[in-house]
Amino acid sequence: MATASAVTVCYSSECLKIKSGSTMSFRARLIKWGIALWPPLLGAGVKVEQLDSDFSYTRVRMKLRWYNRNYMGVHFGGSLYAMTDPFYVLMLAESLGKDFVVWDKSATIEYIKPGESTVWAEFTLPQGFLEKVHQKTRDGSKFLPEFDVFIKNAEGEVVARVRRTLYIRRKQKAVSLLADDKKADTAV
Repeated sequence: MATASAVTVCYSSECLKIKSGSTMSFRARLIKWGIALWPPLLGAGVKVEQLDSDFSYTRVRMKLRWYNRNYMGVHFGGSLYAMTDPFYVLMLAESLGKDFVVWDKSATIEYIKPGESTVWAEFTLPQGFLEKVHQKTRDGSKFLPEFDVFIKNAEGEVVARVRRTLYIRRKQKAVSLLADDKKADTAV
């Protein structure tokens, strides 16, 4: 990933960190546009603020609106959960390519305090994570990594924590090709 300086842009009481000098790839732009129109996120008011071209980082936000409030006047829990749903699967599926199956296996949410204002969440693939996936799945084994997503309010206070467990496995054809390559390497 190329190094780029970061610029903080503020409007109203919200601030965004934007990488200057980086350009979003056409694929990332297309996916960001598609997410904006995907009914579960569109209906909840979830917006993607940043999606890095290499799919290693995503930031989303959700304003408190009349259509995503619960009976108590704060963010509806289902909307908070939904704002974390597709992103790690999407980021990993795009990063790993068509030789892998990536699914959500499970998720739990812990509500910590009421969401009374705009909330946001960040999704980051740690340095070296893709190499770890390749290593753990080389023989066709499944890999079940866990990610904690912290949903925060405008003041940076944690509103909810979502623990997501993913299911990652190489497709059988990819495992067979790796085995054939290994046999060819040992024959030489």
